[in-house]
Amino acid sequence: MPEPVRPDPRREIEELATLRDVLRYAVSAYAGAGLHFGHGSSTALDEAVFLILESLNLPIDDFNAFADARLTRREKALLGERIALRIEKRLPAAYLTGRSYLAGYPFRSDARALVPRSYIAELLSSPLFDGSDGGLALVSEPEEVTSVLDLCTGGGSLAILAAHAFPNADVDAVDLSTDALALAAENVADHGLEDRVTLLEGDLYAPVAGRTYDLVITNPPYVGREVMEALPDEFRHEPAMALDGGEDGFDLVRRILSGAAVHLNPGGGILCEMGTDRDILDDEYPQIPFLWLDSEESEGEVFWLRREDLPG
Repeated sequence: MPEPVRPDPRREIEELATLRDVLRYAVSAYAGAGLHFGHGSSTALDEAVFLILESLNLPIDDFNAFADARLTRREKALLGERIALRIEKRLPAAYLTGRSYLAGYPFRSDARALVPRSYIAELLSSPLFDGSDGGLALVSEPEEVTSVLDLCTGGGSLAILAAHAFPNADVDAVDLSTDALALAAENVADHGLEDRVTLLEGDLYAPVAGRTYDLVITNPPYVGREVMEALPDEFRHEPAMALDGGEDGFDLVRRILSGAAVHLNPGGGILCEMGTDRDILDDEYPQIPFLWLDSEESEGEVFWLRREDLPG
């Protein structure tokens, strides 16, 4: 049986005319190449739509409005190159376009930090935190939140979303990576939040010793060793330190839990994303009443704890 012919996007795209043509071609090429998705898009179709529209500076939520528009030679060359790199090097689409979106907000994205993605983003804009859920609200009055700490901020997306969600809050955003904080500074400036979001370099709570907050949010590294060794190539372009959570994935989660109480104001709480292995924490901390939260695409991968429920 003859081997399948590998796609040659740089050349073959010249035969295409419209955005619809390129979309069909990209989806077929992605499927044939066995790409992995998980950086803001979960399917070849969704990612190809994003790559095409973002590359052409078009609104990313309205492909149909431009589907039958014809492409210039320059636009074809750009798309052919990016589709080729996506296949050949397994680069995340956001690293090719230099931009990604989380909760509808744009963020610069490159290899200095993870591609922005977190279930916390959805939760911050949900009734649990916007004051509209009555007795179930974890934060009843967003305007009363005046201080937020974001640990492991990476490119700063969650810190920025927290500043938008809590309009009267000052946000401290901590990361151990100088490179990630440089990217975060660009994102903070893009959103005009330099006066409200402070970026701090250091190991978890070290840069904020003695400070307390109404809310701590964190999406720390939580990938276990076995999973790290089997990661798809797309994830290997991201900083390993932003993914690797140690043997079982929870090295940093444990440290975050142990120090949270002394950094929370009375009535404050911590919102932490930690993946699918909640049983590990439930078994290790039977005395802690974790409140496991669901999002549209996850079930029990984020926990909420009030200061009064934390050890220490």
